[in-house]
Amino acid sequence: MKRHNLPAYAWRKSSYSDNQQVGCVEAQLTDDGLIAIGDSKDRTRGAFVFTPSAWTSFVGAVRRDAFGSRAAG
Repeated sequence: MKRHNLPAYAWRKSSYSDNQQVGCVEAQLTDDGLIAIGDSKDRTRGAFVFTPSAWTSFVGAVRRDAFGSRAAG
């Protein structure tokens, strides 16, 4: 699911991004308790929203390399 028009002040940049990067992954907690993930380069495209449990599961899978990204790189 996507959301648009989320408040600009609520975005938090990923800790893996530094101040020199033009585009970053950003996150914010929505009023209804979902986690919104967006691209700082183009906020007009909206943000994907996840339940906290779905986001935790996704992050855990990335950490375990469940998608095989390290092998491809």
